[in-house]
Amino acid sequence: MQSYKGLQGQISDNNRKSILLLLGFPSVIIAGVWLVFFILNNGWDSYVQDAFLSVIPGVLLVVGVWFLIAFLFHSKMIQYATKSKPLERKENMRVYNLVENLCMSQGMKTPKIFIIETEALNAFASGMNEKNHAVTLTRGIIDKLEDHELEGVIAHELAHIRNNDVRLLIISIIFVGILSFVVQVAFRSLLWGGGNNRKKGKTDGRVMIVILLVSLLVYLITIIFRFALSRKREYMADAAAVEMTKRPDALASALKKISGQSIVDEIRSDDVKSMFIENNPKEKKSAFSGISGLFATHPPIEKRISFLEQV
Repeated sequence: MQSYKGLQGQISDNNRKSILLLLGFPSVIIAGVWLVFFILNNGWDSYVQDAFLSVIPGVLLVVGVWFLIAFLFHSKMIQYATKSKPLERKENMRVYNLVENLCMSQGMKTPKIFIIETEALNAFASGMNEKNHAVTLTRGIIDKLEDHELEGVIAHELAHIRNNDVRLLIISIIFVGILSFVVQVAFRSLLWGGGNNRKKGKTDGRVMIVILLVSLLVYLITIIFRFALSRKREYMADAAAVEMTKRPDALASALKKISGQSIVDEIRSDDVKSMFIENNPKEKKSAFSGISGLFATHPPIEKRISFLEQV
């Protein structure tokens, strides 16, 4: 359970974290490259150092280009992955009134509003800046929640935007995606790689095994960090929504209705699912529950409801 430090405090904290992520993730990637060279050479010498330094500019260039493309086109990618479309104002004045009233109360610019045509109950916020900030709601959550409950959900998503949670999460998703791609390439190269020269094939195989193992290690570390960050932000946004609406019971009631009805079957991307207000399907209790909790993008919804009921 997390304490809430206030909107301005959370904004400043997330801005610092964004900078650290922008510096930290490339540093982890560079450290992974260094570890590959170290293992393959069984140590470190001037030759390996020169080889390492020669590949780093290329590594940083690839990472930089990947990040730039994802940064510029992430909104379109999210819309494509979710099959969302703009919510028409004329037919949905209820939703627009709730969003605009909350934004006015917080001095925020009103984000774009999108809808996913599904009966599932879910919602998420996205965007890196005011030009592409958006709140996306499912048809189910609009139709099945009362006004005060829907207001609580919208306030939760606006809190993610106001706190810069969405920017922080998208940055982490981009960098974890880079590492995921490296792991997939290394694994496929290991499966289908090889050559006519037996000695060369063995050498190439050893190189790919080392790259795969180091990439997996780095990927595991970064994804655990990303998931921990994601879980924490949900508590913070819940608390911020209460601060906006003055109705902890409203969001608690909404989460109770969302529980068990949140899965949007049409969406396959785990990265997009991690952005939703709820992405923690019920699992049976087991001896491994604590370990599996490290890889959960959201805290258990029961704990969030309990937290809200104690406010």
